[in-house]
Amino acid sequence: MLEHRVTLRPTMLSDLDFVVGVEQDAANRPFITPWDRTQHEGAIRFPDARHFIVELDAQRAGFVILQGCRNPSRSVELKRIVLGPKGQGVGRVCVRLLKKMAFTQLGAHRFWLDVKGRNLRAQALYRSEGYVEEGRLRECVRAEPLDDGVSGTGFDDLIVMSLLGREYEARVAQGLEAA
Repeated sequence: MLEHRVTLRPTMLSDLDFVVGVEQDAANRPFITPWDRTQHEGAIRFPDARHFIVELDAQRAGFVILQGCRNPSRSVELKRIVLGPKGQGVGRVCVRLLKKMAFTQLGAHRFWLDVKGRNLRAQALYRSEGYVEEGRLRECVRAEPLDDGVSGTGFDDLIVMSLLGREYEARVAQGLEAA
């Protein structure tokens, strides 16, 4: 269990070297489609997006991006979550903070994401946090080689998952989410 304090704060332009660096880390690249600095600047400035630095004990540990924050259908996307530390529970805390933000602050009806098919660790996390698989886009993204020696086809699937507001509220009522 995580014994450290995880917080989210708005990303500043001065954080972008860190953001690009953690995104380029070999442990993260196979599971995301990296952006260039200009794309991150756009997400910081675009009113429909939220770009946050994840801090662990007041030290930068990663970043997250939400999109669709002003979507008229109230469908907010968890566009990106990229972390340095692995296996410490930071990802789970981030997902919980983001769910609460999406449903209580942004008024989301649906909070969705896509995750690469090879990212089994993230899929398990999202399922355990109440997300439901909606569908699979087969071999739709170029795949970075994994360090496990599996060559694959050079392409990966994207799995679309979501959590609806009523499902989130049911989880709150069951004590599975912070009220």
